[in-house]
Amino acid sequence: MHAGYRRLRAGRRNEPGRIYLLTTVCFRRQPLFADWRCAQAAAAQVASPANWPDADLLCWVLMPDHWHGLVRLRDGGLLGKAMRQAKGAMARASNLARGRGGLVWEPGYHDRALRRNLDVLPAARYVITNPLRAGLVRRVGDYPYWDASWL
Repeated sequence: MHAGYRRLRAGRRNEPGRIYLLTTVCFRRQPLFADWRCAQAAAAQVASPANWPDADLLCWVLMPDHWHGLVRLRDGGLLGKAMRQAKGAMARASNLARGRGGLVWEPGYHDRALRRNLDVLPAARYVITNPLRAGLVRRVGDYPYWDASWL
């Protein structure tokens, strides 16, 4: 395991009921999901509850070179396990869609535990308005690769 990755993992805890803001980036920050075939395949996998063991995916957005999501851990849930499952499913589907293998994601992910319920709505807005801030669309609803459980 890479030393920087070990330091990043230091102090992480899995707290049932806690909501986490998660980010993971594509391998070498390549815009793999600019290819609509890969984006559609990955989006179908990330949206599947089967790929979030012991966690509830509250909202997410798949950008050309990264993914953001809000996840609530259930009792016994492990954030690392949930991310491995989701990233693996998205990678397999993307590679199948593009007709080749290869790395899709950088190892690891970034997480931030939301401390208060008041932090959830601003974090959800941050996630779903990412395509707008990146200049990919003029309205959030015009971007096809996102979802929120509140809708």
